[in-house]
Amino acid sequence: MVGKLARWLRILGYDTLYFREIDNGRLLELARAEGRRLLTRDARLTGRLPDIPHTLIRDDRPELQLRQIVREFRLSPSAGLLTRCLECNTPLEPFPREQAESLVPPYVFRTQKRFSHCPNCGRLYWKGTHEEHIRTKLKELFGD
Repeated sequence: MVGKLARWLRILGYDTLYFREIDNGRLLELARAEGRRLLTRDARLTGRLPDIPHTLIRDDRPELQLRQIVREFRLSPSAGLLTRCLECNTPLEPFPREQAESLVPPYVFRTQKRFSHCPNCGRLYWKGTHEEHIRTKLKELFGD
């Protein structure tokens, strides 16, 4: 229900767990144990959350979900941009350029000076046209 929202929050650099499938009991247990806020579209679930901070996501469109969360919690839409792994949520670390040469397409290696990687899942990142597209989308949603 909020998978795309979770991805966008990771893009913005916010620590965001997301599970495609998880039992509600386990989800609540995890939120309680880690002191997390639960974001959900399930209004029935929010009735079972007296001791867990939670937010009911009002819209089904990811862009409007993101706008709701950024505004309600006064989050910066650009402060931590692209500092977390989009797949596993781990903070990214710098990756030596010379080690990236054999791992990326030749054009990417020629045009990019900096690389980052996820120390957990090994995914490699670099600034590309996707960053420009992300910034354009954020400007549409939040202005400058």
